[in-house]
Amino acid sequence: MDETMRVSLSIVLVSMLLLAAPVQAGLACRVIDGDSLACGSERIRIMGLDAPELRGRCHAEVRLARAVQTRMQQLVARGITIERRERDRYRRTLAVVRDRGGQNVADIMIRERMARAYEGNGQRRGWC
Repeated sequence: MDETMRVSLSIVLVSMLLLAAPVQAGLACRVIDGDSLACGSERIRIMGLDAPELRGRCHAEVRLARAVQTRMQQLVARGITIERRERDRYRRTLAVVRDRGGQNVADIMIRERMARAYEGNGQRRGWC
């Protein structure tokens, strides 16, 4: 293997490790809402789910959004791993977030009926 190939392979491997790196110890992640986190100065949008908005269109949506936020805080407090993928149009990091046991947090929230599956196609149903 020539030197160029070795360097290229090293860059690819390091990039892969960084993308799947867990949240650093001591770096607190704050739950913004049911599908967004703030880890230090980084804003993270959890891929694969749509959660009700805290500034929702009706009282029922706001009430559910608060419950979802609380549940997400519980999951984050137990420890998470962030698998960074790309950035969205708002410059947030799009990421798969896993709990301490390796389960996808989006799947947990959907299974518990706290959120809906979302594929990023821009079409979301209302919560009212």
